[in-house]
Amino acid sequence: MTSQDIRKTFLEFFKSKKHSIVTSAPMVIKDDPTLMFTNAGMNQFKEFFLGNGDPKSSRVTDTQKCLRVSGKHNDLEEVGIDTYHHTMFEMLGNWSFGDYFKEEAIAWAWELLTEVYKVNKDNLYVTIFEGDASEGLERDTEAYDFWKNHISEDRILNGNKKDNFWEMGAQGPCGPCSEIHVDLRSKEEKDKVSGAELVNEDHPQVVEIWNLVFMQFNRKADGSLEKLPAQHVDTGMGFERLCMVLQDKTSNYDTDAFTPLIKEIETITATTYGSSEKTDIAIRVISDHVRAVAFSIADGQLPSNTGAGYVIRRILRRGIRYGFTFLNTKEPFIYKLVKTLTKQMGDAYPELVKQENLIYNVIKEEESSFLRTLDQGLVLLDNIIEKSKSKEISGKKAFELYDTYGFPIDLTSLILRERGFSLNEAEFDAELKKQRDRSREATKTETGDWVTLIDDAEQEFIGYDHLEAQVKLTRYRKVENKKDGEMYQLVFNLTPFYAEGGGQVGDKGYLESPDGDVVYIVDTKKENNLVVHFTKNLPKHPEATFKAVVDSKQRMRSASNHTATHLLHQALRSVLGTHVEQKGSMVHSGNLRFDFSHFSKVSAEELTQVEDFVNARIREQLPLEEQRNIPHQKALDEGAIALFGEKYGDAVRTIRFGKSMELCGGTHVNNTSEIRHFKIISEGAVASGIRRIEAISNDAVDTYYAKQNQILEDVKSILKNPQDTVKAVSSLQEENSELKKQVEQLLKDKAKHLKAELKQELETINGINVLAKEIDLDAGSMKDLAFEIGGEVDNLFLVFGSNHNGKALLSCYISKNLVTEKDLNAGKIIRDLGKHIQGGGGGQPFFATAGGKNPDGISAALQASKDIIK
Repeated sequence: MTSQDIRKTFLEFFKSKKHSIVTSAPMVIKDDPTLMFTNAGMNQFKEFFLGNGDPKSSRVTDTQKCLRVSGKHNDLEEVGIDTYHHTMFEMLGNWSFGDYFKEEAIAWAWELLTEVYKVNKDNLYVTIFEGDASEGLERDTEAYDFWKNHISEDRILNGNKKDNFWEMGAQGPCGPCSEIHVDLRSKEEKDKVSGAELVNEDHPQVVEIWNLVFMQFNRKADGSLEKLPAQHVDTGMGFERLCMVLQDKTSNYDTDAFTPLIKEIETITATTYGSSEKTDIAIRVISDHVRAVAFSIADGQLPSNTGAGYVIRRILRRGIRYGFTFLNTKEPFIYKLVKTLTKQMGDAYPELVKQENLIYNVIKEEESSFLRTLDQGLVLLDNIIEKSKSKEISGKKAFELYDTYGFPIDLTSLILRERGFSLNEAEFDAELKKQRDRSREATKTETGDWVTLIDDAEQEFIGYDHLEAQVKLTRYRKVENKKDGEMYQLVFNLTPFYAEGGGQVGDKGYLESPDGDVVYIVDTKKENNLVVHFTKNLPKHPEATFKAVVDSKQRMRSASNHTATHLLHQALRSVLGTHVEQKGSMVHSGNLRFDFSHFSKVSAEELTQVEDFVNARIREQLPLEEQRNIPHQKALDEGAIALFGEKYGDAVRTIRFGKSMELCGGTHVNNTSEIRHFKIISEGAVASGIRRIEAISNDAVDTYYAKQNQILEDVKSILKNPQDTVKAVSSLQEENSELKKQVEQLLKDKAKHLKAELKQELETINGINVLAKEIDLDAGSMKDLAFEIGGEVDNLFLVFGSNHNGKALLSCYISKNLVTEKDLNAGKIIRDLGKHIQGGGGGQPFFATAGGKNPDGISAALQASKDIIK
C-alpha cells in the first residue's frame, strides 16, 4: 500500500465505525499558552477532555500533523541517528468523548491492523499498565481481559508507569494505556531472542506503532488523582511507522513517505543514500527537517529568534549544518526540496500547495543567512585555536561561539578533532546548563488546582455588545512565576472581556464587588476554550456577584487598530496586487503590526497610496456589517478572506467594512469614522517574501504629529530659527559636503607626501620589494596609496595597517606578476592576517582588505606579512 492509501484506509475504517472525520489542526498553536506546537493528536480536543466544551460528535478520527522538539516530548537529537524518530510526523487517531471505552478501542485497533491492513498477528505484542502502588493504582486487568479475546496471553506484557500511564501534563486528564508493538526482525533473529524481551528497549525493529489511552483520572496540583466524571479514549498511531510495517521495510526512511525526498537530496548533493553511516544520517536529518520547517511555515510560523520561531530556525539550522559537514554543501539547497514535498503531500495537506512559494523563499533566505554565520564562526574558531596555549579548547569559549554567534557545538567539536584539538565538554555542558536553568527559572510557573464555586461549563462571551456586566465567579486558581509573581486566574459565568486572540491583545479593566472593593484585571487570555482573567488579588468575597468593567479607552484603541488592519489589508491588495496575503498581525491599544507577502520593498509612493486608501475608507464612514455563527464555507463563498495560519470552526464570524470582508473574532469599531486617522510608521522585511508595516490610528496619530512638530521646533531652534528651515538644512548639507571634499583632498595630499617616504623604506626579500607599514590613513586613502606605489614599483608586496577611529584596518597589495609567478593571493593572505586584529576580510588576488576590533594586533599582522615572503 502507498502512504496515501494507508492514510485513506485508516480514516475510512473509523468512518465505518460512526466516527466523524475532522481535519488536522494547525501544527503551530496560537491559543494555548501551555504549548507552542501540536505534539499529539489529542491537543485540539483538550477542551473536551477538560470539560470546557462539548464536541459536535462523540466519536472523531483524523490524521494530525505533530511536532516534537521541545519540552516533555523532545525527539530532536534522536532524529536521523535512528530510523524511527521524527520531528514532524503524522499521528493517526480515533477518539471517544464519553462514548465507547476500552473494549471497543481494543477490538477496533486489532481489527484494523490484522484484518484490514493484514499485519501478521505473530509479529504483534501489546502492553498494559502493571499498576503502581505509590499511586494506589491497580493493574489494568480490564484491558488485559479484553486483549485476551484477540491475542495470546504470552504476548500481553506488563508495562510500568513511564510507558503505560499517559498524562497530558503535570496536571489534567490522564490514565492507563495499552501500546501495540510490532516485531519486524527476521525469523532467525526472532528464534534467537523473543520479541517480548525487546519491547520498549529502543530496538529499531521492535517498535511501538499505536497507543490506546484510556482517560479515567484527573491529576491535581498536589499530585493526587481523582476519577473523571466521564471516561474518554485517545489513540495515536505513528503514520510513518505504520508505513514501514505495511511496506515491509525496516526503516521509516525507506518508505514512500521519505524516499522521494531522499532521492532528490541524492541528486542535488551528488551523494548516495546507503554509502556511509555519516552520509545516511545527514540525508535522514535533512529529509525529516525540511518537512517540519515547511509545515510550520505553511501554518503561519516563520523562523525567528524567539519562541516558536526560534524552534523552527533551530530545526532548519540543524539540517543545514548536517549538509554542510557531511554532504559538503556550501550553498543553499534544502529549499529545492520544497517542490518535491508539495507534490508528495499536497493532496492531503493543501496548505503546502497554497504556501509553496513562501516556504521556498523563506527556507532559501534562512539557508543563505546561516551559511554566512558558519563562515563567520569558522574565522572566530580559527582565532580561538590560534590563541589556545594547549590542545584542549575551553568549553566556555566554545559556548560563547554557540550562544552569541549560533555556531553549532557539534561542528566545533568536529573541526577541533580534525585539527588535533579537543574540547572541554564538561565546561561547555556546565555553561549550557546554567543558561537553561536561568531560562527555566524565568519561565517556571507553579499552577494550583481550579477551585470550583459554580459548576458552569458554558461560559458566555458578551464583549461584542457590552463593556460591563454583572458576573459570578465560577472557578479560580493561583499561579506563580518569577516574572509576574503571584497571580490569580478567574473564570466567570459570562464576560465582556475579550481574550487575546487573532493577533489582538486581551482586555484590561476591573472587577467591583457590592461593597465597593475593586480588583484590577491586568490581562485576559483563552486557555482550553476558557476565557481566563488575570488579577493580582483574589476578591475578598468570591461568592459575590460582581460588576465586571472593561477599560473602554483601551478597548476603543484596540478596536480602532484592529479595524485598521482590515482596511490596511484591503489597501495593500488594491495598491500592490491581489498576491498580497496577511501573514500575521499584532494589535495593541497603542499601535498595530501587519505582516504580508510581497516580493519587494514597498516604495514611498506606494506607502503613501496605501495610507491614502485607508484614510479614504475612514472618511467614507463605512458601517460595521457583522455576521455571527455563519457556516464557514458560506462565508468563504460570500468572499470573506480567511487568515494565514488560523484555525476556524464550522461556524465563523465575518466582519465587513465596505468591500473589506474577513473572518475575524476580534473587536471592531462600529463605523470607520471612529478610527479618525491612520498613519504608517515603518515598513521593512521580516523574511524572504514577507514585509511588515507598523502603524497607528486614532489619538495615537495626534500624539505622533505633536511629537514630530516638537522635533521640527527643536531643529529650528538649533538653526537659529531660520525663515526657511528646509533651505537652512539643505545649506548645511552642502557645506558639510564641501568640507568632506576638502578633507579628502587633504588626505590625498598627505598620501602623496607619504609615498616618497615609504618608497625609501622598501626592503628586498627573496627578490621581492616588500613594504609592511602602519600609517595614519582611512581605508580609501590606504587603497589609493597602495595602487600609486604599485604603479611605480615592480615586484611589490605591500601591507598597510591603520588604527582608524579605534578600528583596525589592513590592506594588502601584490603586483599581478607575483600573483601568478609566486602563487600569492592577497585575499587568502588578508584573511590570515585578519586574525591578528580579531576580524576578517577578503578581496581579489592582487588587492584585499580586512577590518577588526583589535588595533593592538596591527604590528603582529605586519610582522606576519613579512614572514610570508621569507
